[in-house]
Amino acid sequence: MSLRAGPVPLVAAGMTDDRLREVLLQGHVIPALPLALNDDRTWSPRHQRALVRYYIAAGSGGLATAVHSTQFAIRDPKHGLYEPILELAAEEMQAAGEDYVRIAGLCGDTPQATAEAKLAADLGYHAGLLSPGAWRTTDESAFLAHCRGVSEVLPLIGFYLQPAVGGRVFSCDFWRRFMEIPRVVAIKIAPFNRYQTLDVVRAVAESGRRDIALYTGNDDSIITDLLTVWPGGQVICGGLLGQWGVWTQRAVQMLRDIKRARPTDQIDSAWLRQNAALTDANAAVFDAANGFRGCIPGILEVLRRQGLVPGIQCLDPHETLSPGQAEELTRVSTAYPWLTDDDFVRAHLRDWLS
Repeated sequence: MSLRAGPVPLVAAGMTDDRLREVLLQGHVIPALPLALNDDRTWSPRHQRALVRYYIAAGSGGLATAVHSTQFAIRDPKHGLYEPILELAAEEMQAAGEDYVRIAGLCGDTPQATAEAKLAADLGYHAGLLSPGAWRTTDESAFLAHCRGVSEVLPLIGFYLQPAVGGRVFSCDFWRRFMEIPRVVAIKIAPFNRYQTLDVVRAVAESGRRDIALYTGNDDSIITDLLTVWPGGQVICGGLLGQWGVWTQRAVQMLRDIKRARPTDQIDSAWLRQNAALTDANAAVFDAANGFRGCIPGILEVLRRQGLVPGIQCLDPHETLSPGQAEELTRVSTAYPWLTDDDFVRAHLRDWLS
């Protein structure tokens, strides 16, 4: 990975910290950007651009790049894709306007994550989604010090990542102390666990901060997370989701409807049926039956069927669909056509690929 040297602005281009908080608190669909590879596992910039254009056209409010769905291996020097992908996505996102939230995934120890944050800031990214993956065995105080250091370069989005895909369990006290970092602007809550989700919501409520946006990353409980008014009056206002990397136009419509439904005293039971259906679909996409081993190929298979990526190839040749996963994707697409946006993609695909 090549990281640029030179001075880096403390506030990313076109968006102050205060404005970033305002935009995030509005609640948005923020997809996690998958990596587009050709059959020979070389990068396809053409399809990568098409994906970014698709998410913007679908009505998303931002995009997370160089995150789990983009494959952490893009940082490996033998691939050298971290900077090119950030640059390409940043270039395409300029057309979406200054308030389109540009999020860069940040990984590794403090020197690596800080260098990535500097590059992202230099390219006009507004915030960094800080992965805890490299800190799974350290104490919480050490990771907090790491977070503070990186936040001096770029506003932070905290990330509660489920252990099954490289995360760790944090205490409620960790999240209380995390709220004390001034440049925290949001938290992606993705432990896939109700108790741990409540730890984050509770910590935010107890901190007294009303400037931190909560975003669900719990792909197994998206609608429930978004409809709930949580203890302390907290609301999970939007989603930063791998699941929303597919069928994004329908996700935007769904969030719009949820925002209208949330303030009412009575929630239509149809939302519970939709939540179950979306969780069923996510189980197929994310390969829940096999410990999420096929989650990235599952995302890519949906996009491949729509023509947005050449195939399901990953940088790791061993990472592929699990047995029966393709059939499961066909089943859920057939059972829940209201979740899919194939017609929308079909109508615009040629323009996005041009």
